[in-house]
Amino acid sequence: RNRGAKAAANGRSGISRRHPARKRAPDRRESVFRTKQHEFTQLRFEHHSAVLDCRMKFSLFLPPATNTISSPHGIPLLYWLSGLSCTDENFVQKAGAQRTAAELGIAIVVPDTSPRGEKIPDAPDGAYDLGVGAGFYLNATQAPWQRNYRMYDYIADELPALLSANFRFDPAMQSIAGHSMGGHGALVLALRNPERYRSVSVFAPICAPSKTPWGQKAFAAYLGEDQHPWEQYDATQLIGSVKQHIPMLIDQGSADQFLETQLKPELLLAAAGHNKYPLTWRSRPGYDHSYFYIASFIEEHLRFHHIAMSRVRA
Repeated sequence: RNRGAKAAANGRSGISRRHPARKRAPDRRESVFRTKQHEFTQLRFEHHSAVLDCRMKFSLFLPPATNTISSPHGIPLLYWLSGLSCTDENFVQKAGAQRTAAELGIAIVVPDTSPRGEKIPDAPDGAYDLGVGAGFYLNATQAPWQRNYRMYDYIADELPALLSANFRFDPAMQSIAGHSMGGHGALVLALRNPERYRSVSVFAPICAPSKTPWGQKAFAAYLGEDQHPWEQYDATQLIGSVKQHIPMLIDQGSADQFLETQLKPELLLAAAGHNKYPLTWRSRPGYDHSYFYIASFIEEHLRFHHIAMSRVRA
């Protein structure tokens, strides 16, 4: 039963009760959007986040029931983390991932990139790279950010618990991916929690935020001027010392306008090589930082994750 749930379109719950991923839902989220295309379902939910102390939205793609793996454990799930200034809707509307995900039987959850609301602190100058839309997937420790900007805990703990309470996703078949700031977040979460994810893939990630203007600005504001706490949210620092390895795919366009100043994949690749961390590197000649680039190669990334997930139940 879900007495508080309502759909914007018709006042009913936004998930079909016949879908194998569906569980009985508690009063913890509302369906605010639902659409169907090519026999799959795209949903959007709103819920109260205790971790972020605000209302949050996330998008969820559910593959057709006929394509999901017949298993008592549930279906595979991919987390997608988006970049600066994005919401949970950019990937859903621009990446074109649904058709391949439907074929492979993979669900995709897309959270927002930061807390939002009238009482949520934001950059005083309205800058796109700090505050709302720029949570950087970390737990802030500095005022005025520390109460709400705890996106690391939200992605690592609260959102998975909410999904587990409402859907039948296989906890052993989950992976993570992202773009730009979201690529940074996906790498950090995967490197710090390798037991949770079967694989990680990223498009144009901020590989060494401690060494780039975007990362330095955000880390100084959220974590303070002392750079020692920055290391736990810097993929280049983490990959140089981790012991447990998972399949990793890093994708980068050669014509990306942020490549040399903000992304610095060469630092991550060097650290990975020093620690003998196996990864797959894709350099894409002529591609930029946009969703046109992501849409061009998202199928390869989904198949990469499907292979890694399939090995778990093989």
